[in-house]
Amino acid sequence: MDKRLEPEEKHIVDESPEISVGQNPGWVSALASAFPALRIRNYQLYFTGQFISLVGTWVQAVAQGWLVLQMTGSAFMVGLVAAASTFPMLLFTLFGGVIVDRFSKRKVLLFTQAASMALAVILGALTVAGAINIPEIMALSFLLGAVNAIDAPARQAFVIEMVDREALASAIALNSAIFNGARVIGPSIAGFLIAGIGTGGAFLTNGASYVAVLMALLLINAKEAVHPKHGPASMAIREGIAYSFSHPVIRTLLVFTAVTSIFGWSFTTIMPVIARDVFGLGAAGLGHLYAATGLGALTATVLVSVSPGRVRPFWFILGGNALFAASLMMFTFTLNIYLALFLLFLAGMGLLLQFSMINTTIQRMVEDRVRGRVMSLYVLMFLGLSPFGSFEVGFLAERLGSNAAIRIGAAIVFLFGLAVWLKLGGIRKAQREYEAGRG
Repeated sequence: MDKRLEPEEKHIVDESPEISVGQNPGWVSALASAFPALRIRNYQLYFTGQFISLVGTWVQAVAQGWLVLQMTGSAFMVGLVAAASTFPMLLFTLFGGVIVDRFSKRKVLLFTQAASMALAVILGALTVAGAINIPEIMALSFLLGAVNAIDAPARQAFVIEMVDREALASAIALNSAIFNGARVIGPSIAGFLIAGIGTGGAFLTNGASYVAVLMALLLINAKEAVHPKHGPASMAIREGIAYSFSHPVIRTLLVFTAVTSIFGWSFTTIMPVIARDVFGLGAAGLGHLYAATGLGALTATVLVSVSPGRVRPFWFILGGNALFAASLMMFTFTLNIYLALFLLFLAGMGLLLQFSMINTTIQRMVEDRVRGRVMSLYVLMFLGLSPFGSFEVGFLAERLGSNAAIRIGAAIVFLFGLAVWLKLGGIRKAQREYEAGRG
């Protein structure tokens, strides 16, 4: 029988739809107590290893986009190669969620991180040797995406095994901080590495960065949750989907994530074209554009984590939606690089105000027995659908121009957020009925 929601989770979108994040002892105390997960040794190891590895991952992402642009000169090819790395998420993420619920998450992560390291080294070696071509880049990107289809839900679900429930929100926020902190540092480093040692050297640097996370995983001694087998994989997947889409809040947040991923997040795919054609920038300048977005996202993560009092999740999500869409729209009309960087900072802040609160809300509400499968659905919406966004933005950029392609996506994201805002009353009513039915 399904467990009841914890008291602080029950009316998350009702007249008091809040998530408790503290008693507002003041900014200093809030900052000091905002990240209790860092007091836990296992999470300290994980945080450090993942951060170093993700910096390397962003180095490779920027270097790969730049290499493809140099080789082809085509915005569409940049989007196509980016899609090749994320398309496997669409195919395999739900199976990845079943694997995560059935096996040791730490061992799954050891396998996926080692495989990612090997693929980065192969890409780097081929590039340094001058033997790389577009089909090989796409093949390696596809394989990396297949690995990530298992790795991403494993990382999401592993958090609960390293920290207690009281520190869960802190750990989730810190996971977002790891990702977005790496987005600030990685692209900036990528620009200098590409200029200094070339794209091949940047890929090899990413390969070396995996040593940190592998060492951390070997040192972690987490209490691993054991779940009974839940039938054939297809049956387990159906159970996870049914659970997620029968829950009014989780269903709404998953669809919100999908729309924003396809039409909003995809603007990062076309950033090499914007850097070169609109602002006349090289690799280092491209890194600055990515870093501005990442710094805004990192700021949003901290704001969510230390927000005083009781936070209304949909206010954060819809406010972030409006900030993101407006900032990105204005970005497409400026030729001033400094204003562009500021607008990208705001866009990154708005984007992650949405995603950080969506992630936190889902993790608070989901039951442990289906956590891997529900988070695999979240990853599917967040990353697995992004190939459609990469195709869409690349296709429109080739025909209408990169700025017009971004404007269309920003408008769609804003209109969807407006539709959710208009339907909040219905979501609240559905949530009350769902809770009553479980009683």
